[in-house]
Amino acid sequence: VTPVDGSPGQAFSDCYPVILDGAVVGWVEADLASAVVDSLRRFKVLGQKKVPPWTEIVLVPKTGKASLYPGLFLFTTPCRMMRPVQNLALGNQELIGTFEQLYINVGIMEGEIEPGVTTHQELFPHSMLSVVANFIPYSDHNQSPRNMYQCQMGKQTMGFPLHSFMDRSDNKLYRLQTPQSALVRPYMYDHYNLDNYPSGTNAIVAVISYTGYDMEDAMIVNKSSWERGFAHGSIYKTELVDLAEKVRGEDGVVFGTKPGDPKVNGKLDVDGLPHIGSVLHYGDPYYSYINLNTGQSYVTFYKSQEACVVDNIKLCSNDMGSGRFKRVCITVRVPRNPTIGDKFASRHGQKGILSRLWPAEDMPFTESGMTPDILFNPHGFPSRMTIGMLIESMAGKSAALHGLSHDATPFTFSEENSALEYFGELLRAGGYNYYGTERLYSGLSGQELEADIFIGVVYYQRLRHMVSDKFQVRTTGARDKVTNQPVGGRNIQGGIRFGEMERDALLAHGSSFLLQDRLFNCSDRSVAQVCVDCGSLLSPLLEKPPPSWSAMRHRETVCTLCGKSDSIDSVSVPYVFRYFVAELAAMNIKVKLDVK
Repeated sequence: VTPVDGSPGQAFSDCYPVILDGAVVGWVEADLASAVVDSLRRFKVLGQKKVPPWTEIVLVPKTGKASLYPGLFLFTTPCRMMRPVQNLALGNQELIGTFEQLYINVGIMEGEIEPGVTTHQELFPHSMLSVVANFIPYSDHNQSPRNMYQCQMGKQTMGFPLHSFMDRSDNKLYRLQTPQSALVRPYMYDHYNLDNYPSGTNAIVAVISYTGYDMEDAMIVNKSSWERGFAHGSIYKTELVDLAEKVRGEDGVVFGTKPGDPKVNGKLDVDGLPHIGSVLHYGDPYYSYINLNTGQSYVTFYKSQEACVVDNIKLCSNDMGSGRFKRVCITVRVPRNPTIGDKFASRHGQKGILSRLWPAEDMPFTESGMTPDILFNPHGFPSRMTIGMLIESMAGKSAALHGLSHDATPFTFSEENSALEYFGELLRAGGYNYYGTERLYSGLSGQELEADIFIGVVYYQRLRHMVSDKFQVRTTGARDKVTNQPVGGRNIQGGIRFGEMERDALLAHGSSFLLQDRLFNCSDRSVAQVCVDCGSLLSPLLEKPPPSWSAMRHRETVCTLCGKSDSIDSVSVPYVFRYFVAELAAMNIKVKLDVK
């Protein structure tokens, strides 16, 4: 390389600029450039001449067409995305960067390598997949959007996230009570040691349309499986109580109870905190604290509608350990067993909600008397093309029969070496049908079903979207101070907004009484006095009584503008309209009502 202040042996038009970390350091002649790049790459891969292994070496060639600016670009700075590939010429791993990758030919399979063209090879065919995408079994047999859905749902599973539940104080933790190791797993499942953090259960799944409770992505779960603990789980919720924040300015406030306090009712310990392992219901005392100066005690009650178990309590202090008894961390456990409306998913983007817990005696059963855990609707397959789930079902079944754990890494099977043949033979060797189907008998009549039913073992995940966290119900309740309309929001028992588009639907139906009911009677109906003559909502006022009147005497409403009371009429208007008229009056705009 000729230094930047020297003059190269050829014309500048026949040279590439050499740019190191954004600064031009010199020139290299065009016919030497590729040799320079090769030797630099050798030094980088073999770790010679102090060339760091994270160097990025890019030769942007002169093509005669419009392209990136030609030159030899070298990057060694930190915070660049790099990934490992195999360098075929040197037989070592090499880190390549994002810019470099565009000018390198990387092969994937052995058969794709062209001598003289392909310089690098991927370490694994699945190395392009993300961490979560690597947990999808046979993802090369699925339609790509389904794989992306699963990548989203893999992060929402109720699994076994930690081993240190007693030491954690996360805001919310979801825990599965009976997780299982997957029978069918990709290579990266073991690489990331996921058996220590499992996220689901191996379920016996029959693909059958049964009873109609499984329409549109719903699924039927065997009630006996549920009673045996299928997908049972709980939520850990933690609350930090800091008395210094609760009672500001008061110094002598600590946790504790007054002896014989009727509000505590023996449900709290002498330190004012609940007993560990006790069950808290709505309205039970949660914790209590005492003002040492006045001797007054205050009890806080458990506000949630769901019962919970006190899991553990941590006493928090300052770093020196010299703080008063002022901060505690209470962790409670809310048991959440599956109910109708809870969400489940296989590992192939096939999500569904539990629509019925069907009694085991009415479930279809196989010739050996086994009933499935889950009934999956066959209409979920044709349009979604999640063939990976069908293969997983056969693989899981053969794994259970032969006591194996099958490798489900993508790109292992092909047209020549088909998965169906491999698992079909294993099933046949176990004494089952080659295609993974079985004869089932109706659970209602006991008659043999005419169709063969596809049945196997699929790893099912319970997702953390539960109906207990989503349902909303309100009869009458809190209203907004300004508008008198019902407030919104699930936490404060609010209503659900009947919006413009819902109004359009009722208008299109012509159901005007229903429309009036939703938007007026059930919202903010109010009765207002209006003056028929001047049309004002604001001027009619109750007359001011002289002191001689008794409080029982009837007072008339008088229009202050017209000065008479016989022109006053009562109309039903939304309270918001009265507020609106008053706001307009404040801006000096008069509203006249034409009362007929």
